[in-house]
Amino acid sequence: MAVIENLPETTKVETTKVETAEAETNTPAQVPSLLPQRLTNVAVPVCTAIVLLLVWQFGVRFFEVPTYIAPAPTDVGAVLREDFPLLMRNFWPTFTVSVVGFFAGNIAAILIAVTFVHSRAMERAFFPMAVFVNTIPILAIAPILVLIFGPGFTAKVMIAGLICFFPTLVNMVRGLQAVSPQTLELARILSASKSEVFWKIRLPSSLPFLFSALKIAATTCVIGAIVSEWIGADVGLGALIIDSTFNYRSPLLYATVFMSSGLSVLLFVSVTITEKLVVRW
Repeated sequence: MAVIENLPETTKVETTKVETAEAETNTPAQVPSLLPQRLTNVAVPVCTAIVLLLVWQFGVRFFEVPTYIAPAPTDVGAVLREDFPLLMRNFWPTFTVSVVGFFAGNIAAILIAVTFVHSRAMERAFFPMAVFVNTIPILAIAPILVLIFGPGFTAKVMIAGLICFFPTLVNMVRGLQAVSPQTLELARILSASKSEVFWKIRLPSSLPFLFSALKIAATTCVIGAIVSEWIGADVGLGALIIDSTFNYRSPLLYATVFMSSGLSVLLFVSVTITEKLVVRW
C-alpha cells in the first residue's frame, strides 16, 4: 500500500481497477458450481447401468439363450410389473428381519466394544471367541441357530444380526482406541471423569469408524435375512428365491434378486444420510 501511495494519481486509479477486476474474476472461479459435478456423479452410473442392460438384452437375443437360464431384462421387467404384489408380500418379511437384525447385531457389537475398551481383561478373554465365531460360515451356523431357537422370527434375526456383528465390533473397538495419548493425558490433567472422556473424546473419534462398519452391515444383514429364509421359511425373498429356482421361473428369480439388491441399496443410503447428519467434521 505504501508503494501505491507514492504512485501518480492516474497510476493509482489503474492499479485499483486492475485489483478490482482480478477480485471479480477470481471470486467466481474459486467457488465452482457443484451442479455439473453432481449431475456427472449421477449420470455416469446411470449410463453405465443402461449400457449393461442393453448388452444383456441384445446378448441374450443374439445368442438365443433359453429363458430358464438367463431371461432378457424386458422379461424381468414384465415379471416385476405383473408379479409386483407377490414380490412385495415377500419383501416386507425380509425387510423386517433385515432391519431388526441390523439394529440387534450392531447394538450388541457397540456395547461389547465399549466393554472391551474399558476392560483389557475382557478384550483378551472374549475377542478371540468373537473371531472364532466369525470364521464359521453363516450357512453352517444358520441351521444350528434354527435348531436352538426354532424356525421362527428369533432365529432369523439372530442370523441377520450375527453376520453384521463382527465388522462393527472390530471397527468400533478401533475407533474408541484411536484417541491420541496426548488427548487422554490432557483429559487426565483436567480431571475429566471416565464418562466425560467417553462421551466427549472417545465416542466422537469412533463415529467415522462406526459408520464405515454400518455401511457394510447395511448390505450384509440382507444377506443374513435371505439365508435365514432358506432354512424352513415359507415367506420372504429368500423363500421366493428357492421356490422360483426349483420351479424354473427364471424371470421371477432375477426379479427377486433385484428386489433384494434394492433393499440393500435402501439400507446403505439410509446409513449414508444418517452419517452426513451426525458426522459433521
